[in-house]
Amino acid sequence: MNAKIQLVKTEVDYNAVLNIRRAVFIEEQNVPESLEIENEDVSFHVLALYENFPVGTGRWRKTSKGYKLERFAVLRKFRNKGIGRDIVKFVLDQIPPEEMIFLHAQESVIKFYKDLGFTIIGSTFIEADIVHAKMIYKKI
Repeated sequence: MNAKIQLVKTEVDYNAVLNIRRAVFIEEQNVPESLEIENEDVSFHVLALYENFPVGTGRWRKTSKGYKLERFAVLRKFRNKGIGRDIVKFVLDQIPPEEMIFLHAQESVIKFYKDLGFTIIGSTFIEADIVHAKMIYKKI
């Protein structure tokens, strides 16, 4: 399934991003909104559209430790169709290759990120009541 991935530049697109994240993180996973909706103004957001319908999102931001990838989400009906992979690849292409890239992967998607070239570092930890692992990415 081919989705169009684009940078978020309008309020309409940003609201679509928030709606996807609310559906996935707040409603499905019971993440408190106060944890889910943070660091918005220092993040770059992307939106995935399938037939002009918003179906997925992700974001990244610069931190003191490098670029942190976050908030990757695809609506349930559109999962396992390659959209998440395309979003991650799009985001990785936006970041300079010499920079440190990392993310906190939920335990259920560690294999997904490993398949994209990420490696676990350290032990698992709890974030928003969900088991996560820190993973880093090395551009080749």
